[in-house]
Formats: sequence, C-alpha cells, structure tokens
Amino acid sequence: MADISILLARGALVLMRLALFGLSLGLTVISFQAYRQQQSTRLQYAFVGFAFISMGVAVTNIVAQIGITSASELARLFFQAAETIPFIVGFAMLYLSLYR
Repeated sequence: MADISILLARGALVLMRLALFGLSLGLTVISFQAYRQQQSTRLQYAFVGFAFISMGVAVTNIVAQIGITSASELARLFFQAAETIPFIVGFAMLYLSLYR
C-alpha cells in the first residue's frame, strides 16, 4: 500500500514540475512576442530574464531527475551552482527591465 502512495506522490511531483516548466516557458514566449512587437530595451531585458529563469527551472528539473546522491560533495556543489546561476541572471535581468 505504501508503494502505491509513493508512486502516486512521485507522479504528482513530475506533473507539477512539468507544469512549472510549461508556465515559465510560456512567460518566455509571451515576453519574446512583446519584444518583437515593440522593440524596447525593457522588453528585451524582460525576455532574457524569463529565458534564464526557464533555463533555471529546466536545469533544476534535470538535476532532480538524475539525482546526485551518490556524487561527491564537489559534484553536488557544482550541480547546485548550475541550478542557481540561471536564476540569479534571470532575476537580475528582470530587475533591469523594471528600472531601465
């Protein structure tokens, strides 16, 4: 019985991660379309910011799927940095899009 509940929970988690990636990708597409219609620096920064956030979501999902429990501490830190850097760049670009 516990195996079924774990399987269902994992399935729900995969669906939530796919929804998160789909939403972030949707924001990226919408911001790109807005930039193409009205080519301003603000919209360009917003598009790049959403693209990096989508990349961060994708990397986080990939790292979560492959699992790094057996990796060394240095490898784990590398993967965690690879997850974090796209979010830093993405949110910095969104910040620039609001204040430029």
